[in-house]
Amino acid sequence: MRKLAGLLLIGMVGFAARASAQAPAQAPAQPKAATAPKAGTSPKTGPAPTRAYDRTLLRPALLKDKAPDTFQVKFETTRGEFTVTVNRAGAPIGADRFYNLVKHHFFDNASFFRVVPGFIVQFGLSAYPPVSAAWQRATLKDDPVTQSNKRGYLTFATAGPNTRTTQVFINLKDNSSLDAQGFAPFGVVDATGMKVVDMFYDQYGDNTPRDYQDLITREGKAYLDKNWPKLDSIKTATLFGAAGEAPAKPATAPKPKTSAPTKPQ
Repeated sequence: MRKLAGLLLIGMVGFAARASAQAPAQAPAQPKAATAPKAGTSPKTGPAPTRAYDRTLLRPALLKDKAPDTFQVKFETTRGEFTVTVNRAGAPIGADRFYNLVKHHFFDNASFFRVVPGFIVQFGLSAYPPVSAAWQRATLKDDPVTQSNKRGYLTFATAGPNTRTTQVFINLKDNSSLDAQGFAPFGVVDATGMKVVDMFYDQYGDNTPRDYQDLITREGKAYLDKNWPKLDSIKTATLFGAAGEAPAKPATAPKPKTSAPTKPQ
């Protein structure tokens, strides 16, 4: 996996732990030598979740359906449910990709592998290694940025221009600084649902699961369950009907967690 250039570094105003953090990206920094597998070798693949995946996901070129002008997706997670509303006009290429991924249950059982308080929640690496392998080169052209990365908005992560595949992030605050970098939002979480998103486990730090995307891709959810067992995950993501003309209004301020976080294992 390619190491992110400084182009994707952004200021983190109000983030007391550090002055800056990397923008949401598909290509992580390489893990430390002590924990990285040797060149030319593959880590042993752990057991995949028992639930079977849609075999159509192995052929990304077939998943080209045009999304409705508006649609909604219900996410059932380990913390509760939230609803995403998508207006295709905001980012049609990204909306079509998201629609096809949800339609074929790509996100089912996937973990929220990067949760940075006051910044983003990132997901979109499949729980199943064969599915991840199939989508690694299924890149999309960029959409023009017509909406801002405000709190609650969903946007595809990138590794540079025209490299979007399946990874998505939810903005936990107003991240309008990402707009100029080409991050084009395509949907928004309803305000009530953001109370659920705010509860996702966030105590592993920004540089832990995020730096091991290559291993997550190769081994799937089994790798995350073994090494970061407290991460929250998606039970199912399901299309359930058309939305109104305008997306649901996102929450305007972060909500406090309902319980104190525990230390990572």
